Amino acid sequence: MVGLKRDMQTQAERRLQTTTLGDLARRGLGVFCWCNSCAHHASLAAITLAAQFGPHFPVQEVGGRLRCSGCGARDVASRPEWAPLGQVARHG
Repeated sequence: MVGLKRDMQTQAERRLQTTTLGDLARRGLGVFCWCNSCAHHASLAAITLAAQFGPHFPVQEVGGRLRCSGCGARDVASRPEWAPLGQVARHG
């Protein structure tokens, strides 16, 4: 019984922590998509995706609905396109 309760809590926590397309659209951020087959990548506007899939659609699931425009594969990963940190380290 303890394992079931822990699993249910974990699922509930994941739902609460999931970033949605609406969250990104409100912040003016995009969705970064990466093809795992050919490494092609692109940034898509979250507001456009939210209009297509709905504002409560999880960002992590967007890639499953896409096809790579480079090679045609459906093996696409997606994540929020957070603002860049700038230069993190200097070598040399």
